[in-house]
Amino acid sequence: MQEILSGFAHLLAPLPMFYVIIGVVLGIIVGAIPGLSGSMLIALALPLTFYMSSLHAMDLLVAMYVGSISGGLITAILLRIPGTPSSIVTTFDGYPMARQGKAGRALMLGIVSSFIGGLVSWAILIIAAPPLSRFALQFGSFEIFSLVLAALVLIAGMGGEGAFFRSLLAGFIGLFVACPGLDPVTSTPRLTFGSVQMTGGFGLLPVLIGMFGISQIISDITNIEQKLEKIPFTFRGMFLSAADMKKSMGNFIRSSLIGTWVGFLPGIGGNVGSIIAYSAAQSSSKNPEEFGSGCDEGIIASETANNATIGGAFIPLLTLGIPGSVITAILMGALILHDIAPGPLLFKQHPDIVYGIMAVVFVANLLMFVIMLFASYGIAKIIDIPKAFMIPAILLFCVIGTFALNNRFFDVWIMFGFGLFGFLLEKLNMPLGPFIIGLVLSPFAEIHLRSALMASGGSLLPFVTRPISLVFVVISLATLAWTTRKSLLLPYFARRKSLRQNKPAI
Repeated sequence: MQEILSGFAHLLAPLPMFYVIIGVVLGIIVGAIPGLSGSMLIALALPLTFYMSSLHAMDLLVAMYVGSISGGLITAILLRIPGTPSSIVTTFDGYPMARQGKAGRALMLGIVSSFIGGLVSWAILIIAAPPLSRFALQFGSFEIFSLVLAALVLIAGMGGEGAFFRSLLAGFIGLFVACPGLDPVTSTPRLTFGSVQMTGGFGLLPVLIGMFGISQIISDITNIEQKLEKIPFTFRGMFLSAADMKKSMGNFIRSSLIGTWVGFLPGIGGNVGSIIAYSAAQSSSKNPEEFGSGCDEGIIASETANNATIGGAFIPLLTLGIPGSVITAILMGALILHDIAPGPLLFKQHPDIVYGIMAVVFVANLLMFVIMLFASYGIAKIIDIPKAFMIPAILLFCVIGTFALNNRFFDVWIMFGFGLFGFLLEKLNMPLGPFIIGLVLSPFAEIHLRSALMASGGSLLPFVTRPISLVFVVISLATLAWTTRKSLLLPYFARRKSLRQNKPAI
């Protein structure tokens, strides 16, 4: 307890608090700009920390991490463009709610959920970091593939009632789109058609911006004269009541635990955490058919989980020296540049760094909540800007953000191509959610499946003989059986019964 208090005492000085505030604000801004990401911001800021003390450097970089993850919800809700990959799932319900004139409530749900998810994962980071990290070491390729398999199976139920086959088809298309590029195991080109540019495959951010941003721009252009009926932005109904909090408490806790758990599994990331939490919320909801149409539960699950991955990702970094995400890998590099070796000895050799980082995670979450809370009114006014002015500005940000990713115009063409593809999918009533989930999870599934098969000599038996893997396999089979029964068997028997009842007497 004394060490934790010393970490907070450090932030009471003006300079460290200044770095934290600057980091959170910059993170929110960059997170809200499509195509830019927290990892890009932290990588660019890293050289600026060379002449700082190691503690001040971590104050700035960790605050940027927290702000960037939270900032992505702004454009995800208001424009259906995920500012960061972690905000993909937020678009599913956040944008429909904003289009219903409830932009304020959608933003408030996202902000409160982000804060609660960050707070719960921080508490777990403080209390249970060492034992959780030791348990995470038991997750090998078999367990991680089984976990991803469970998430992939949930694709079948994401399209709502009557969309079983459309959801599966969209998911398989997403899996296929992730295939071009270099083979993750042998590094040989596949499905590149002789193009050097295709060796990198279809970048995740260009595809995301195209599917959600450019497709919406195309849709808006085709309806440029259409006036959207919007309820004026007011604070009424925006703030969550005690009844709202009580009703959503189970979702908050479940999504926080899922996000923290996924966060400290090395290499998974916030987007996977939000996908799993969203699917779990839909599966346990009394009204699963409302998901995707502006549902409170969907926004809460997504934003709670992706912010909870922050605290979770720090657990293996601080205790084992294993980065849990791309950003924590960069932060690990920052520690090494400051002659600090992450790992088991970090708590003994540099306790000020460990508990300073823990304090910054909490304070940055609190500052994020306050800043976004007071800025929400101005942020939500974006939707009142006329389309004729908004569309060119959004398009410019999309192009700049996509090009800045790898400094190549090929990514911009990918963005436009998938924008048109996303527009066509929506015209065919194909849900975009399963497509994106298939795209995101496919690389994890392939890498860990092939690693597991190589380790077992091609045998599938360890997937059911290893206890943790077996649990996820059983969950996958149970989910598949339940979804098949609900989406195929029950409607079939209902139609048969209806035909028998309406059959005319002879």
